[in-house]
Amino acid sequence: RIGVLISGGSIVSAEAVWDHVTMANRELAFKAGDVIKVLDASNKDWWWGQIDDEEGWFPASFVRLWVNQEDGVEEGTSEVQNGHLDPNAADCLCLGRTLQNRDQMRRHYIKHLKDICEGYLKQCRKRRDMFSDEQLKIIFGNIEDIYRFQMGFVRDLEKQYNNEDPHLSEIGPCFLEHQDGFWIYSEYCNNHLDACMELSKLMKDGRYQHFFEACRLLQQMIDIAIDGFLLTPVQKICKYPLQLAELLKYTAQDHSDYRYVAAALAVMRNVTQQINERKRRLENIDKIAQWQASVLDWEGEDILDRSSELIYTGEMSWIYQPYGRSQQRVFFLFDHQMVLCKKDLIRRDILYYKGRIDMDRYEVLDIEDGRDDDFNVSMKNAFKLHNKETEEMHLFFAKKLEEKLRWLRAFREERKMVQEDEKIGFEISENQKRQAAMTVRKVSKQKGNSLCVWWAVSGRHPAGSLIFALLFLPLSAASLFLSCPFLCAPFSTYK
Repeated sequence: RIGVLISGGSIVSAEAVWDHVTMANRELAFKAGDVIKVLDASNKDWWWGQIDDEEGWFPASFVRLWVNQEDGVEEGTSEVQNGHLDPNAADCLCLGRTLQNRDQMRRHYIKHLKDICEGYLKQCRKRRDMFSDEQLKIIFGNIEDIYRFQMGFVRDLEKQYNNEDPHLSEIGPCFLEHQDGFWIYSEYCNNHLDACMELSKLMKDGRYQHFFEACRLLQQMIDIAIDGFLLTPVQKICKYPLQLAELLKYTAQDHSDYRYVAAALAVMRNVTQQINERKRRLENIDKIAQWQASVLDWEGEDILDRSSELIYTGEMSWIYQPYGRSQQRVFFLFDHQMVLCKKDLIRRDILYYKGRIDMDRYEVLDIEDGRDDDFNVSMKNAFKLHNKETEEMHLFFAKKLEEKLRWLRAFREERKMVQEDEKIGFEISENQKRQAAMTVRKVSKQKGNSLCVWWAVSGRHPAGSLIFALLFLPLSAASLFLSCPFLCAPFSTYK
């Protein structure tokens, strides 16, 4: 029917229901509420449309057609505007159509995932002369895991969907039952930037351009580049909270599904928030690698082998063993470990590596002010780290009570982060570690022997330490620090 209108010369318009964010050249980006002129609807899943001077493909399920094109009356709402439906009936109508749109979008998304797995990945595995296992892991990530999860999720959703009366469907519990499964999107989203970089390198070779185009044609996929298809899961996980919010808006509070949809919305908002947070952490690993390169006399494994986030840093007095001498050290608390450094006696911005503490083996003990029998010292603003396996103890003294409390809170944050990472399987890939190492070598080569990396953890350390400030300061402020020879001296001078 739509095709007949278009071929007959009629102007067919549609209103965007959701944002369509895309990086693909031949896809049409728009925001909810935009009006799109539909130029081709021959494909039931993807239509060709125009907004102003821009043309491109867009998902048909993202828009609602207008019946009266001149007056712009949205299908299904004209009856409400004319007073033919009461508000309750209107809500039921909107809810039913919202659920129908969701059902169409889910089917469209499943087909999209199938096309990626069978149209691209399956064909790539046949060409061992062109793709290594590592390359395929980088490009496609865990797309097959997502495909399997979505198949099961949609299968359960369909059981809850009422075809005869869509507004009576109850889909909220299904989201709650599958909430842990959505964490697999975290790995895919974190890997997506690496996938784009790998594809960009391959596409410089004409063989790969022709190969991917042949895969697309063989699978009868629409005319969008492979990177556009691979972006879809990233877009999908971000859209779930928006879709559930719209569903909740049209669900009456006395509806049996209302509280479940509200709970599902809270769950999916938390999932997307945590995924974004972990993506931010991965984007900062270059800074961690650069910080490690600035620490002299480094020993043992790299920070990135186990950690991905600096949680807190500061100076404290430290006693390692009973009757030992108190030492002043700078401590850097990462997830899984705490690194101990010593400042240079003359140039206090230079750090020397002095060891690390495996936080997975230690528990934190808050100590009251007074005399400690184990260490035979008087204590104030102190706490201990106790090795649960060897009974080894470390005693720490903060200068102020506020600093001690901030450290105790930081240790709790560290354990919480580790537990959440274990829950979703978060880790830094070997490729991401190599990329960080390459960035450090590139920066070191550019700055030569005068590399001076500072990292001021804004808001984390109340004393506002100068250490590592350049990575976060504005360019003007960074230039000011670099121009001061007292603050920034070449490392080669102190080796």
